[in-house]
Amino acid sequence: MRVFRGLEHLPSFKHPVITIGTFDGVHSGHAKIIERLRKRAADVDGESIIITFDPHPRLVISSEDKGVELLTSLNEKIRDLEEMKVDNLVVVPFTKSFSEISAQTYIREFIVSHFHPHTLVIGYDHHFGKNRTGNYELLESVKDEFGFQLEEIPAKEIEHSAVSSTKIRRALYEGDICKANELLGRPYSLEGVVIHGEQRGRLIGYPTANIEVEDRLKLIPANGVYAVNVFINKQIRKGMMNIGVRPTISQNIQRSIEVHIFDFDQTIYNEKISVEFVDRVRDEKKFNGLDELVAQLKLDEINTRLILG
Repeated sequence: MRVFRGLEHLPSFKHPVITIGTFDGVHSGHAKIIERLRKRAADVDGESIIITFDPHPRLVISSEDKGVELLTSLNEKIRDLEEMKVDNLVVVPFTKSFSEISAQTYIREFIVSHFHPHTLVIGYDHHFGKNRTGNYELLESVKDEFGFQLEEIPAKEIEHSAVSSTKIRRALYEGDICKANELLGRPYSLEGVVIHGEQRGRLIGYPTANIEVEDRLKLIPANGVYAVNVFINKQIRKGMMNIGVRPTISQNIQRSIEVHIFDFDQTIYNEKISVEFVDRVRDEKKFNGLDELVAQLKLDEINTRLILG
């Protein structure tokens, strides 16, 4: 998959078949659109193109909407779309001035001028332009003038799987990883750099890698212990992750993300790792001293290894 950041150096695409959206989560509902996009491109011997935006439009449009939490960072989105075999991804910088262009200007000077689409594939609820006034009906009214075909994916095809980013977020807030993974169509994941922690885990036989998440807007699941797969330098390891404030051994109220990697004793400070959530083992809780905590960690390890097989 070719990735273009910005509109300045776009090539001349062959019979471009285009869809547009934030695609946060790249979930199984999005997969319906992407499947249609790729099929349509194959039908016309063309290229599939996804146009997405960075930063998330809500961060720019509303000065009050600063509570955006993303299911996928831009790097994760690129990875997931590449796995879906999209030909091209164009990442458009979303600015205040871009958000204020009219729907008609959006079509003429953004879509047509830069991409010259053969076909536009859009979901049933797609809106664009200032105040989201652009929609399928507007595109339908100008498609002959600008020489592109238009294909809408109806609600029943996308909603058949009852998928939405909102439902995925709710599942993650509740720690229901299995539900979130089912809706996503793959394991939820996060990426980050291993940083120095307090090293208390090493003292009780459970050393951990403390992770500083790459994207500050990334949604972190509910506090608790999770069974995870850990990817380090393209190698996969198994482990158990704790998200929370470590109430037994720390007075710090700041949430931390740390993973104990099974059968692993390498130093990986400053390395980037990726973690896939498989299942939730238990809630975070405060124990009556280190002995009780260690006993629980041993039980967590047994349960986690069973979950991960």
